[in-house]
Amino acid sequence: MRVLVAEDEKMLADSIAEGLRGEALAVDVAYDGEAALERLAVHDYDVLVLDRDLPQVHGDEVCRTVVEKEWLVRVLMLTAARDVRDRVRGLSLGADDYLPKPFAFEELVARVHALGRRARRADPPLLERAGVRLDWAHRQVFRDGVYVPLARKEFGVLAELLRARGAVVSAEDLLEKVWDEHIDPFTNTVRTTVMKLRKKLGEPQVIETVPGSGYRIR
Repeated sequence: MRVLVAEDEKMLADSIAEGLRGEALAVDVAYDGEAALERLAVHDYDVLVLDRDLPQVHGDEVCRTVVEKEWLVRVLMLTAARDVRDRVRGLSLGADDYLPKPFAFEELVARVHALGRRARRADPPLLERAGVRLDWAHRQVFRDGVYVPLARKEFGVLAELLRARGAVVSAEDLLEKVWDEHIDPFTNTVRTTVMKLRKKLGEPQVIETVPGSGYRIR
């Protein structure tokens, strides 16, 4: 899942982003509404965590633009205002969910995951293929019943391959969904991560390289 955090309080924005990255999500950050719109126009995000009181372009206008341009991103609006009418106003602009500040980070994570499931075809609690089982709730992976400890990006790559249900996933798609915007598009990090993932999953190899196309798990 790829998330954009649009929040002008830099420390809060960076804290949210770091926490979500700890959930194996790819996260970008924008500190004003103009930067948020620029990123939304370029990247396909699953969820936008949107502070309502953004500088440059107000959060309300960002939300209106998302709706007008029919971007598929789900919007979780944040605000310090707790008045019911204010929440109703935010939802009427097109936000999918609303969370008043201050909030518990665990609740933010739960709401982001819930919106992410709505942004794409819902995943079952367990993804299984070729003897590999990925447990979303517990962030665990097993190969033929044996627990396999994975780093965050390895977990993310494996999840995308299992989601594809045997179809080929390109390196570009993996970069888009598992890494954030700061990754060099010409890097070999996908190949390196797949190599490490193959080694951890053991023999026989389950991840196949399709020359010129990408990777798949048959």
